[in-house]
This record gives sequence, C-alpha cells and structure tokens, in this order.
Amino acid sequence: MFPAETFSLRLRASSFLTTPMLTRGDAIGLAQMLVRIDSRNPSLVPGGPGEEAVARGLAETLAGWGFQVEVREVKPGRPNVIARVGRQGGRSLMLNGHLDVVGTEGMRHEPFGASERDGRLYGRGAADMKGGIAAMCAAAARVAGSVAGEVIVAAVVDEEYESAGTSGLLEGGVRADAAIVTEPTGLAIMPAHRGFVWIEVTLHGRAAHGSRYDIGVDAIRSAGLLLYELDIMDATELIRRTHPLLGHASLHASEIVGGVGWSTYPDRCVLRIERRTLPGETEDSVLQEVRDICNTIQLRRNDFRADVDLVFAQGPSDVAVDAPITRALAVAIEQEGYEARIEGMSAWTDAALLNDAGIPAICFGPGDISLAHSDEEWIDIRELERATRTLARLIEIWGSGE
Repeated sequence: MFPAETFSLRLRASSFLTTPMLTRGDAIGLAQMLVRIDSRNPSLVPGGPGEEAVARGLAETLAGWGFQVEVREVKPGRPNVIARVGRQGGRSLMLNGHLDVVGTEGMRHEPFGASERDGRLYGRGAADMKGGIAAMCAAAARVAGSVAGEVIVAAVVDEEYESAGTSGLLEGGVRADAAIVTEPTGLAIMPAHRGFVWIEVTLHGRAAHGSRYDIGVDAIRSAGLLLYELDIMDATELIRRTHPLLGHASLHASEIVGGVGWSTYPDRCVLRIERRTLPGETEDSVLQEVRDICNTIQLRRNDFRADVDLVFAQGPSDVAVDAPITRALAVAIEQEGYEARIEGMSAWTDAALLNDAGIPAICFGPGDISLAHSDEEWIDIRELERATRTLARLIEIWGSGE
C-alpha cells in the first residue's frame, strides 16, 4: 500500500491520463469525471477499453483527497481500486461499486458526454453505477477526519460479466464487518436479491430425410417436450416458492438453436435456460430439477435424449431486515429526513459474493435500476447528493458502533 502523497505522484508521473483535481468530497464532479471515461467491459463489448483508465483516474483523485490507495490488477489492464480512510482496527465498513459499463449501441445521447440538463446527469454508467461510486467516495472523503472506524472503498472491475473484480478483492484478503453495494436502488434499502443459473440443454435426435419418419428423430420436437414441462413447472411449482422481498422463483428460455434444412430431421437442438433463484436454492438443486424433468420425459418417449450442463451461476443474496447494517442504514436515512424503504433488488449484484464471504452486504445507492443498460441513462443530481449525505452519516453511525 502506498501513502496517499506518494501514490498520487506516482500516478501523475505515469502514462495514464491526469485527472483535474476535484474539491474533496465533490460527488457531482466525480460522477461527471467517471462517466466521461469510457470503461466498456471488453468481455461484453469486443474492443471495449476496460476499466484501466477510469480506475487510474479514480485512484489519483482519491489519493489527492487523502485516502490510502492501492491499484490491484485482476486481469491484464483491468485493475481494482482499493482506498482506505479512518482507523484500522476499528469497526470497518466496505463501500463497493463496479467501474465497468455495458455497450452503448442505440443510445440517444453522447454516451460519455456526462452532460447535465434539468437536474440530471446523462451518460452510460451514470445510474449503473458511476453515480453510486461517486457518492460512496465523496461520502468517505467528507467524514474521513472524524470517522471512528475504517472505511474501505472498493471500486471493482467486471461486475457486468463474471464479477472477477469482487472475486479478486476477496481472494486478496480484503474484509470488512459489513458492506454497502451502491447499486441504483432509488435510495431504498435492498438487503436481498435473486441469483441465477444458466443451463444449456443439448437435445439429441437422429438425422434423416424428411420423408423417413421411420428412422428420423426430431431434436427440435424433443426441445418442445422439455419446454412444455418447464412451462408447467414455472406456472405451478416455481410460483409457490416465494421470498417476502423478491417474489417467486422463475425461469425463461433464453435461446434455442437447431435444424439444418426443410427436408432434414434435426439431429441436434440446443436450448439455453436462465433460472432465477431465491435464497435457499442452489445451482445443484436447479440442475437436478431439469435433469429430473428430462428423465420423466424419457420414460414416456424412449427416443428422447438430453444432456443438461451448467454454463454459469451466481447465488442469491439475503441479509435480515433487522441485521445491524440494515438498521444502521435505516437510522441514517431517517436522520436525513426521508423514509427508510426496504425492498428487494431485481438484478444480481456483487453483494452475493460479499455475503458468501461472511461480509453482510446490502444494496443502497442513487439512481433508477430501470435506466441501467437503457438507451437513455441518467441520474438525478439531487438524489446523488442525498445518497452522499446519507452514506456519510452511515459511516459515522457504523464507526461509532451505535
């Protein structure tokens, strides 16, 4: 770890861009700076530049604000920023957010212009989630001199793809007593979200001329049999599996590929399924459910053959509504003069990885989640400032052990 002064000089001497120095704790200015830097995730956008430039710009700013800063490369050219203020050994709070953004095709405004109109800041990542990163960094900076515990700001890479950033953060030994992931929640407290499992089912048929019903086996029709059973499961079983904040479990067919021509029985069809999971469900249990359905179909149709494979999964997240971090955030919100709403998060976030590592993590931040990945992304500037004040108050409450 570098002292703030040394690290700031080191950055300014590097080949990366030198950022204009912002007033300490300027959330709006920091959000504008971050949005202006293209950080499209190269795993999602071929040729995307990744997070290196935005990470270096943020690290330089935080070093200038007096943070102890590290830049840790997770993948080549894709570094996390880890910045600390406060007293080590005291009660610790992690503020976590992701630096990567999705693609910009079809956007109605300049994606990296960071233009400000009618009290809104526009641009890719404004809501998801550079506004949240700006709020958490500015909040920590504003109370750095008075906080009793330690604040760990973690700005990570790759959340939009496989969460290599937060995974690397945890593998590197970074820990805290609790965490806030500043995803766009519209200033609601969101202590839970669903997980997901991506499943690929390969249906096997037998290729034959279209006239040879006696020997041909239609892999696409086999997929239809499976889809019918999945539809029944979704409508009768999954709808009964509920969570008080998240609604019910669900699934949908994401992709289907098969067939070679009009007059040929298809010998192969690939069906891709996304299953959204609730706390208590696991990838193994979800896979077994699909395999059990396939086995049931095979008992009725001896020419039905299917391979069920896991492609990728991320688990759900669930923190009690009366957990210490949830209560502390509710108090901070009420002290700021607005209602502490507790809701479920619709999207998956890195909070699940933090919880799995034993760090109680909940989501709270400025912005509307429905604007994430949209063709017109923006964040309300007043909400950004309110989030910053709330997080600053939370840091003080948490550090004092109230």
